[in-house]
Formats: sequence, C-alpha cells, structure tokens
Amino acid sequence: MPPLAGRAQLHLECRGVVQGVGFRPLVHRLARDLDLHGEVENGPGAVRLRLEGERPSLETFLRRLPRQLPPGARLEPLDPVWSAAATDPAASPFQAGVRITAGQARPLSIDLIASSLVADRAPCRACRAELADPADRRFGYPFISCCDCGPRFSIATAEPWARAHTTLAPFALCPACRREFEDPSDRRFHAETIACPACGPRLALLDGAGAPLVDPGGDGSAAALIRACCSRLAAGEILALQGVGGFQLLVDATNAEAVARLRQRKRRPAKPFALLVAEADALAPFCVIDAAERRALADPAAPIVLLRRRRGATEALPGVAPGSPSLGAMLPASPLHLLLARACGRPLVATSGNPSGEPLCTDPAEAVERLGGGAGSPIADVFLVHDRAIARPLDDSVLQLIDGRPALLRRARGHAPEPLALAAGGGWTPEGVVALGGDLKSAPALALDGRLWLAPHLGDLAGGRLLSRLADGLAAIERRWGGRLTRIACDAHPGYLSHQLAADQPWPRRTVQHHRAHGLAVLAEHGLSFPLLAVTWDGLGYAPAPAGDGGPQLWGGELLLLGGPGAPPCERLVALRPFPLPGGERAMAEPRRAALGLLAAAGSRALDHPGARPSLAAFTTGERHLLLQAITSGCNAPLSTSMGRLFDAVASLLDLVQVQSYEGEGGLRLQGAAAAAVPEPGRWFLPLVPPAAIKGGTAAGGPSLGWLDWEPLLEGLLTAIAAGSPPALCAARFHHTLAEALAETAALAAGAMAPSGSAGRGGVPVALAGGCFQNRLLLEAAITALRARGLRPFWPEAVPCSDGGLALGQVWAVGGPWADPAGGPTTRGRDHAP
Repeated sequence: MPPLAGRAQLHLECRGVVQGVGFRPLVHRLARDLDLHGEVENGPGAVRLRLEGERPSLETFLRRLPRQLPPGARLEPLDPVWSAAATDPAASPFQAGVRITAGQARPLSIDLIASSLVADRAPCRACRAELADPADRRFGYPFISCCDCGPRFSIATAEPWARAHTTLAPFALCPACRREFEDPSDRRFHAETIACPACGPRLALLDGAGAPLVDPGGDGSAAALIRACCSRLAAGEILALQGVGGFQLLVDATNAEAVARLRQRKRRPAKPFALLVAEADALAPFCVIDAAERRALADPAAPIVLLRRRRGATEALPGVAPGSPSLGAMLPASPLHLLLARACGRPLVATSGNPSGEPLCTDPAEAVERLGGGAGSPIADVFLVHDRAIARPLDDSVLQLIDGRPALLRRARGHAPEPLALAAGGGWTPEGVVALGGDLKSAPALALDGRLWLAPHLGDLAGGRLLSRLADGLAAIERRWGGRLTRIACDAHPGYLSHQLAADQPWPRRTVQHHRAHGLAVLAEHGLSFPLLAVTWDGLGYAPAPAGDGGPQLWGGELLLLGGPGAPPCERLVALRPFPLPGGERAMAEPRRAALGLLAAAGSRALDHPGARPSLAAFTTGERHLLLQAITSGCNAPLSTSMGRLFDAVASLLDLVQVQSYEGEGGLRLQGAAAAAVPEPGRWFLPLVPPAAIKGGTAAGGPSLGWLDWEPLLEGLLTAIAAGSPPALCAARFHHTLAEALAETAALAAGAMAPSGSAGRGGVPVALAGGCFQNRLLLEAAITALRARGLRPFWPEAVPCSDGGLALGQVWAVGGPWADPAGGPTTRGRDHAP
C-alpha cells in the first residue's frame, strides 16, 4: 500500500456507459487540472486508467470523476488499485500529460451485443446551434456531431470505440477538424465522429432506378438537395431517406393521397405510421403534450413517443393512424432529419424503409433494389442517400408515458446496446446466461459480469432473414464469450423457432414458461422480492400441460404467484374462463373467430342474440356452420384463457375490425374507441367463480382461487349493442370492467398473502406484464384501481411489456438460486373459495 502522501499510481477500470460519451476527454481535463500524468484507454467493455501524481491530487480526481460526468455517461462504482510511483518525477514513464488511446480492435459484424459501445444520440443543443449559424463552418452540414451526440452503435465496425473502428474510417480529418480533435480545450477534443463539408460524408439524390438526380438550378450542395426533396414531398412523392439505423420512407403527412399511396405501395393498409417534426410545438394542433412527454421527445435517444390525440381532432391527419387513440411522433434523430424537417415545415410520415414484414434496408444499392425500380413494384419515388455506411440495422425506439414516466414499447435505436440499469434487489446479479426471448418482437439478452444487455428489437422470426440474423448474433456471442456462458434460456413453446435454435447451441438449454418470464421481467427491473403477484395478460403463451392432462394450454389472462427459493416457481391463482379459438392460429388474425368462439361457449342464447349480429355477419352461412361444428367437436378449436383474444372478440362484436391487417389491431381499435368516449361511471360484471365451476378448474394447473367469468360481461355487452349504445361507450365500459376485476382479484390474492408478512411497506407489490398492457388506457386504469385498494403496482419501463422483454425474465428464471430447470408452472393444491 503506497503512503497516503507523496507520489503514487492509481489504476482504474471504469465500467458503465463510458465509451463514445466524452469520458476520456473528461479524464484528460481533470488530470491536467490536478497535474497528473498517465494514460486512458478504451478497452473491451471498459475504459482503463493509469494515472500518476501526488496522492492527494489522485484522491481529488477520484472524488471529482463521478460528479463531473459528461451527458449520457454512466459510471459504475469504482474499485481503485493503488501502487507505488517513482519518487523522482523524471523517472516516471508518463512525461507528457495524459495520453488517450484505444485498445486493439475486435471486429463486429451486425452483432446483437456490443459490451463497449453506446447508443446513437440525436444532435445536442450546441451542434443544433452551429447547424443554424450561417457564420459557422458547419452551417447546414447534415453530419455535424461532437463528443455528446452523433452516430455510435449504428456505425461501429469493431470494439472498443475509436474512429478507426467505425464506418467513418475512410474519411480522413481535414486540418481544421484535426486541430479540433487534438485541442484539449475544444469541445470536439477526441470526438471520434466529427466531420465537416471539407472532409466528411456527402449526400446524393437518386431516382427510383438509382441514377443521380440534379434539379434545375441546384448546385449539388446539401441545402439544394434537401430543397429538392421538400419540393418532391410537397408534390406527393415518396422519399426513401438513409437514416441513422436504416432507411425510412417519408411522405407529407397532411397529404391524404400521398399517405394512401404509401399504404398501398408498402402493403400496410391500417397500421399506424409515425410522424417526424422539427419541433414539439408542431404537434400541438393534433396532440395533447404534457411536460414529461416534451422531455421524452427531446431525449437524446429521439424515440417515437405515443401522444394522446386531441379530443375532437380525430379527423386530423386521418390516414396516419386510423383507429388509434395516439399519434406516434419523434423529433429529428440526426442533423439530416433536422434539416429536412425544418425545410419542409410540416409533419412528415416517417416509417421503416422496408417492404412490410421484411428487414430494414441499410445500403443505398440494396434500398434501390428493394424499394425502387428494381423491386418490380416500387415503393419509393426518390432516394436521399449518403456515403457514411450503416454497420447494422436499428429500428426506432417507441415509448409512452405512464404515471409520468417513460415506458418503452420497443427498445432499439437510442437505447441499445447499452446495458440495462436494473434496480438492486434480491442480493443476486445475473451471470453466464444468454436468453432468446420469444419469436414475436425478438430481443435476446446476455447476462455477464453482473450486467445485462438486451439486444435491439429484431422483429418477427418467421421472416427467414431475421432468424438468420439471430443465429449470426448467437455465433458472435459464442466466439466472444462462449467459454464463460453456462446456459441458454428460451420459451417453453416447442414450436417456437427460438426454442429450436436454442437446442442447436453449445450450452445447456433451459425452458421458461411464457407468463412466468413476463412477471420475472418486472421483478428483475424493479428489484422486487419473492413472492410476487403478477398479472400477465397478453395474446397467447404456451403452458405445458400437467401430467395426464391431455395437451398444452394456451394462457393469456392469468394472475400468478411467483415464488423464490424453496417455493413453487409459478402458482396459477386466477385465470380468465377459457373459450375456444376456431381455426387455432387463424383466430389470432381474425377477431371474428375469437368472437364466434366466445358466443359458442356462451351457448345458443348468445348466438341468437341480436347484439351478436356484427360478428356473425362477418362470415358466410357456410363458414359459420363449419366453424361451429369444429368448436363442438373440438377440431382445431383450442381453448384459451387469452385476454388479448377477449379484446379481439369485443372489437369484432362492436364491428371495429373483423380481420386484422396487423398484429394487435383489434385491441388498438378498441382502445381508440374507448379513448373517444365521454367518461361515464359504470361497468359490467366480470365475477370470480370457484375453480370447480369450470371444467379442469380443480385439476393440476387449474387456478387455485378461481376463474374470471366473462359470460356476465358478454351478456351486458350484447344487450348494449342491441340497444344501440355507441361503440365508444361500450369500449370504455369494457376497459373499466377489466381494470376493476384485475384489482379485485389481486386484492383477494394479496389478502391471502398478508399473514406471511409479504406486504411490506406500502402494500403488496403487483406486477403488470404482457402485451395487453401496451394499452395505456387499461394500464393506467389498473394502476389507479390497484392503488385504491392499497396495493403497489409495478410495470415494465426499461424493457417492453410485450414479448420484447421476455429475455430479461428468462435470465432471472434460469440464473438465480431459485432456478427451476423445467421452468413450468405448479400448484400448491390449495382450494380457496373466491
């Protein structure tokens, strides 16, 4: 141990978000101020410091470093290592201040996990000011950046972070940029992504066949090309823009014909589009925006933020998000977006640059082939491209504000690849696990060294290209960390492609029941303790049937009790009363089928009710007869407790949608209708009935507290429809009924837990997880109802509540002291009366 006075050496390995955020320049400035010498190096997963100087100065450095972090940086607790230094400063190996270096390159492909890198950041305030300043040499330059902003993960070709390890490597700095890069007093000191019009990337405008376009009177400058794009957008053309993580398709959002043309060409008839605007104030005519939403829009991640439509303004921008209660909007994610949005001066539709169901385009030649004339049926009329290559595709992140806090619905650009910041809890951190999540909204995770990285949103693995990308990402994980991993986790559904892919990996496979993973994701994020009540409502999730029970179960409307060490891992307390889904998977895409299954389960009285006509009329007489026969015989009409399918059934009965054009359309249209209703008290009944009241209720795997019986709700709904009640009022009453039933059953379960002392301070915690809680109206009503009963609701915020957050729960299921190899649900054999 060196003396507490005199000269010493300090060694630090700094972890967290410390590369690509101006951390090394900060170290340099602090060290210079304190007359310290040494080196600071970006390395794999960390920044390494070796500093030498007087011990009191080094102690001061240690105190100041965590307090003066640059924007976007996050530093984990430090573990300083001290050693003796030469008593004669002349003998020190560090004679020239602090040297900034980068370690040896570790090449990346389109890796899902990059432990050293940070997320892309929208233009900072200083760069925005320079961009708009005619006296600045970067005035109007579409690729302006600094230490605090600019592309990061999207352009990285290797770790650790360095210009030579990015797609900017071919762009040598001009003398002016080089002076800024090497000047410790300049704000671009060691800013690896800087460039200017003299030395950086350039724009090009291409026609649908990929040929360069030069508009009359244009001089080929960035400003001229952007003006030309604005003219074409104003004329109703579709622009393919090379963005941060891939191409985007843009049209004038106020031009209904242009929006309709984009929908027709992209084969996306109804799914909501996002809006791009230069400033949040441009959204004021269409949306209600509070202070928290303004902060979310202005975040450096530049996410799409779901904003509530103004009541009475639902016809504004009618083709952008039909039937949705929200408009998704974002501020510019790059200087190019900012220049284009400012020049156009009106809201622009900005949607993913790909044919529907396919991966993003990232390369100009690929984009012209897939989106332009080479595609046979072109989508884009014109292409605005540049020569700074995109290293990996990244979708836009999506969030909404719940209880004043951002809740991510899709975690991608602006958030990935940074590790999750999880609350401490349970005295355990994950180690040596890779988890694959599910097949929809795929987003794998890696747990190592006490950190957890969630890969950016991939999408639906049914598309072969995305499955290949997942396989390539796993191969990269094996090359980099394979010897340190001990298991791979996946969903228990044997038909999932991710389940099958996990079996081909070199680590032991552990399966996790779908809804248990949803609940554990909330526990992991918020640092909650066992036992935990978890309401898991979603579309469908596979639950292996208990021994001797004939076949798998399709869950989706459960209240679970999640147990820790020495307790059953997953006890099913309450479930929605099962109803058949005629056609199996087809019922997931056709709300009319879910409605028919619900009506048939209720019997002839419901089928003959005049309120059932909208759903029954969606079939021909022959179709309806065959499906009812299938339900009666049990042929391809599996029973399900899915709350998501109940939403679909009600959307069909209200004639909001009969056949979906995108996943979740029924639920979104039902939410949109409810949001348009004038608030009115009242609800229907969704009672809890004893387990024995429903076949299988007392068998292993049945709910121990009881079933939520939807039949009284259905009777009330059919009566209201037949009486001519507005769909908006019915939809609002349906949401309120569900929220109250959720809270009442959770309170009942919490009462049974109270004697064990699990309530803790402020009431029993209740996790709300699963895709149904993407519905802001349902989630906020459930939060209010739970709090009114003295319970503490928690919901996903840093990870999606949908299947995009499953991997986090899977890591917790297989990696802790409570790990259950099978991962399946159990019961305790209790027989509770409701």
